[in-house]
Amino acid sequence: MEHLYFDGHDLRAITTLKMSQFPQRVVCLSAEAADWLWRIGAWEQVTGVTAFFKPPPGAAPKPRVSGFSTAQLDAVQRLNPDLIISFSDVQAQLAAEFIQRGFPVLATNQRTLAEIESTLALLARVMGCEDQGGRLLNEFRQRLTPVSGDLHRPRVYFEEWNEPLISGIAWVSDLIERAGGDDIFAELGAKRAAPERVVSPEQIRGANPDIIFASWCGKPVDFAQIAARPGWNNLAAIRRKRVHELSSDDVLQPGFRLVYGYEQIKRRIAEAAESKDEVPVHFS
Repeated sequence: MEHLYFDGHDLRAITTLKMSQFPQRVVCLSAEAADWLWRIGAWEQVTGVTAFFKPPPGAAPKPRVSGFSTAQLDAVQRLNPDLIISFSDVQAQLAAEFIQRGFPVLATNQRTLAEIESTLALLARVMGCEDQGGRLLNEFRQRLTPVSGDLHRPRVYFEEWNEPLISGIAWVSDLIERAGGDDIFAELGAKRAAPERVVSPEQIRGANPDIIFASWCGKPVDFAQIAARPGWNNLAAIRRKRVHELSSDDVLQPGFRLVYGYEQIKRRIAEAAESKDEVPVHFS
């Protein structure tokens, strides 16, 4: 798994920190980190978050100081964080900028479900919340248990973006396989950069997926556009009305919320596995 810098210190030292040394002013540049710190009881220590994080009801609001690839550097600096948490190669430049300004940065780059679990455990340890983190990680594992049975495994295409067409990242492919489907681009899931997962309409037509899941990185999915792609009217997924939008919060943020995305994926795959009856195309 790829992590990180923590202000140049050896991460093994984190496990020996005294309670008074745990971070008290944390800025989360990614939504899954903010969500996790809220869940493990460290929300009081969070002083700034990305605009992509939607605080749960009852959570005290925090200043929004970043997008995904951009941040309000001066606003973050005024918060004087003792830890900044970033995610992915997309935020590498931001992480470097904050390090150059003298701030401790923990940068993670989790891609698989196993890496996500390890990252959540690390964040709980860093914040001194290992007990609550451990309980939630047990729940995370249980709720992501692979389905059992010998039902037909539908062919699944996951679309992360539409211009160009980008297939699912590794953890999405993992969820599809655990849910009883066959990801038609499973071999691309291991590619860590989105440009490496670009696919062509012809490849998808050739694979003829039974189900299409789409989650366009925060913008609404245009079902009519998908159905109107040349030759796609003959796809099994289109003919059988199996094109489904998934919330980006539930499938594209590598954190605890993946359990909600998994539940949706399982339900749709089970429906397809149990019935192959064709129905007229209709999107709502």
